[in-house]
Amino acid sequence: MVTIQIHIDENTKAAADSLFDSLGLDTSTAVRMFISASLECDGIPFPVKRNNTKKPNAELREAMEDVQLHRNLHGPFVTAEEAVRSMLEE
Repeated sequence: MVTIQIHIDENTKAAADSLFDSLGLDTSTAVRMFISASLECDGIPFPVKRNNTKKPNAELREAMEDVQLHRNLHGPFVTAEEAVRSMLEE
């Protein structure tokens, strides 16, 4: 058995301890679980991406949902001007 030391700020450690305790784990067990899962999947066991602080607002989320559900769509348009004119009509 070996010991791993990490440096982390007190607030983050306290929050992690509280979270893991609510799950019936201690932090050491949670870290071991993360390492085991990483080895099992041969990588990080969750998507790793840059933090996007510019989250879409409600209007943009609704528009994105409209596209996915194929609703409230207009067109096709031959030119950009036609598309803009259609947007300005509403």
